[in-house]
Amino acid sequence: MTMILRSAGLKENFLRLRKESGLSQYELVAQMQLLGSSMSRSTYAKIERGERNIKATDLVCLKQIYDVDFSEFFAGVETC
Repeated sequence: MTMILRSAGLKENFLRLRKESGLSQYELVAQMQLLGSSMSRSTYAKIERGERNIKATDLVCLKQIYDVDFSEFFAGVETC
């Protein structure tokens, strides 16, 4: 399973994109589950707080829901 590591800028981007979409965490996770994700609302909340990594497959779900490029998730994120 491929995981995207937690990063200071990454969690802010998850929150920003969700707020811009007008979705609650519950609504977002429900849409993700329709796309095949098994993520729970509490798991997503931990990702937004930077307490948990996100699966690459869940990132693909978010990309589809928000209809954005992957670069939107990594905007302002410091690299190695």
